[in-house]
Amino acid sequence: MTPPDRLHFTDDDAANALIATDPFALLVGFALDQQVTVMKAFAGPLVLKERLGTLDPAAVAAADLEPLFRQVPAIHRFPGAMAARVKELAQYIVDNYDGDAERVWTDASTPEELRANIAGLPGFGEMKIKSLGAVLAKRFGVEHAGPLVPWHPTLGNVDSRDALREYQALKKVHKAEWSSAAGPPAA
Repeated sequence: MTPPDRLHFTDDDAANALIATDPFALLVGFALDQQVTVMKAFAGPLVLKERLGTLDPAAVAAADLEPLFRQVPAIHRFPGAMAARVKELAQYIVDNYDGDAERVWTDASTPEELRANIAGLPGFGEMKIKSLGAVLAKRFGVEHAGPLVPWHPTLGNVDSRDALREYQALKKVHKAEWSSAAGPPAA
């Protein structure tokens, strides 16, 4: 499968291209994807890159991110906490993957290793493991990610702006059901 040149997670084409072509940007988007819209979360990596001048994990880990996150418009509704989370993520990528975020999935030789690699990322719980796994499987063709794909729709199903809007509407209606369900509902 040819990797996409963009993911349709925002209304900003440059942000969509960045998260598709820069693995660390994709991880930052997932890190920011809590208590804000998907579009806000995945636009964050581009805003951070514009403000910092780079998304190199070593530079991000070394930077004072909080002022950049607080600058108006704020990158996230919780700028202090999310600046710390992104800094921690960057340091983790530097320490564990020599600054190469793509190694989170390319170093995994089994689905279990991939799950463990994603679970090791700061702030990545079960829902993010499933959602990132779905994106890796369905958009990037990462073979070991297939078993991580849940039964319910995720960002991995989003292949257009219309699909994003449909996903957001479904997520809002079914979020509690998805997070608590062990599998598809009984017939």
